[in-house]
Amino acid sequence: MGATQNTAPIRKIIHVDMDAFYASVEQRDAPELRGKPVAVGGAAARGVVAAASYEAREYGVRSAMPSVTARRKCPDLIFVRPRFDVYRAVSAQIRAVFAEHTDLIEPLSLDEAYLDVTENKQGIAVATELAQVVRSRIKAVTGLNASAGISYCKFLAKLASDLNKPNGQAVITPRQGPGFVAALPVGKFHGVGPATAAKMERLGLHTGADLRAQSLAFLQEHFGKAGGWYYRISRGIDERPVQPHRQRKSIGSEDTFIEDVFDLDRARAETATLAMRVWGHLVDRSLHARTVTLKVKYADFRQITRSRTLSVPLANAEELQGLAFALLDPLFPTDRGIRLIGVTLSTLDDPEPAHDTARQLSLW
Repeated sequence: MGATQNTAPIRKIIHVDMDAFYASVEQRDAPELRGKPVAVGGAAARGVVAAASYEAREYGVRSAMPSVTARRKCPDLIFVRPRFDVYRAVSAQIRAVFAEHTDLIEPLSLDEAYLDVTENKQGIAVATELAQVVRSRIKAVTGLNASAGISYCKFLAKLASDLNKPNGQAVITPRQGPGFVAALPVGKFHGVGPATAAKMERLGLHTGADLRAQSLAFLQEHFGKAGGWYYRISRGIDERPVQPHRQRKSIGSEDTFIEDVFDLDRARAETATLAMRVWGHLVDRSLHARTVTLKVKYADFRQITRSRTLSVPLANAEELQGLAFALLDPLFPTDRGIRLIGVTLSTLDDPEPAHDTARQLSLW
């Protein structure tokens, strides 16, 4: 059965995304770093870039990039070790600003969140105006720049926040949504990783318009349950609510390789990237974890998992990476190509308590 347009009141959602957050905090706190290419992360051979300043990005340095690659791209790159306690404190200041305007806040990480401002404590009726107020308050409180995207659904709000970075904002209205999605490359769709994008390309699906031209049955045949999501989102329909107190039993991340991996060093580099990403998500939510699980899927789609549970919570990203390597290394050498690696943390402590909802206001 096909998707139909939602008849519920149109939501007003803002996606706030801090600009080069970790690196910007370091440049704020160390004036000698301002205007210079900065990477937050480990400078060692097996290190990974957690964040890069905009000056470093001009050289092609990106988060999750191996440090050795980043140094090759930018010989003058300055590495700074991450200070997650400081980032967490600044993030708390930012969330306090959000709470001045709405209680419907869904943090995605320390540096980004969705705000449902259909209901608004300050009585600001226009969401674009409210986004500007929030960004100005963040600047006043933290000295940092934020960008924002405004739309009627989470998917488009997140895309919009990237349109005028850094220190800008953009809006995608309900009228503009379907056309915006139609021109979007499939690799930009939420939930579409490199392997799925490659599969779509092989099927001749290059843009949202190509997805929209397919039947629901076709998309489900080729993409399973995700086919229904692609069918709806290619029409600009995303009914996911902002969830301020979603409970989590685990936090994980995985990547599928376009080409099968046989080499331990390549697998270790990917595992290090995943460990850094997952640790960031754990810190973002002020959680602790005691169980590390490594997932490996081979080219023949056979899958294995290896886990280790500690008696005390993980102390830092380096310990997580070391445990993940300890689970990975015994799998090599291998004559079976690896197509996917995943790292998951579980045995988590309790999340923060829920908040109340806010009161109703008006349209765009």
